[in-house]
Amino acid sequence: MLDHLLELSAASPLLQVAIVILATFVLEDAATVITAIQVRLHTITPLTALLALYAGIILGDIGLYGLGRLAACWPPARRWVTLSERRAPHDWLARRLFWVVFISRFVPGTRLPLYTTCGFLNAGLPVFTLATALATLIWTTALFTLSLRVGDFLLQHLGAWRWVGIGGFVLVISLMGHVFARIQKRKA
Repeated sequence: MLDHLLELSAASPLLQVAIVILATFVLEDAATVITAIQVRLHTITPLTALLALYAGIILGDIGLYGLGRLAACWPPARRWVTLSERRAPHDWLARRLFWVVFISRFVPGTRLPLYTTCGFLNAGLPVFTLATALATLIWTTALFTLSLRVGDFLLQHLGAWRWVGIGGFVLVISLMGHVFARIQKRKA
């Protein structure tokens, strides 16, 4: 679907940017892989692709933070955690915010609970945004580069079956994240 939309919007870079940004709200890694494949197909330029991916992922992360802030303003949620109970986690997180947020980009399954907690505790949006932006630049660039290389191979060698290979690659990336998260959970 994303690939089809990017092909249809090839004449409008702004529409392509909007499509990629929206796709990152659904599945970041899949959007990154498919967008890289579209770069290989000359449907979207590498710069447009990367900037849209960065923007979408960072906006999504800030959105999760915002959901946490909204929850903190919701009376039933405030009753679940009293202000005195929030002080200790807030202080701990405030001292370590940059590194906790930065590292969470690379640990599957941690972003949703951590980013909403950061918002709930009002842990410092500027530091949060800086950490997520820097980690996104590293992670997304690495996955995008890997996807360009794998995508190039798949496009050259699989012909009509390339989308099956690309789907398999997206599935492998997703499964690796889940496997890693389970291993981390068992260690804890």
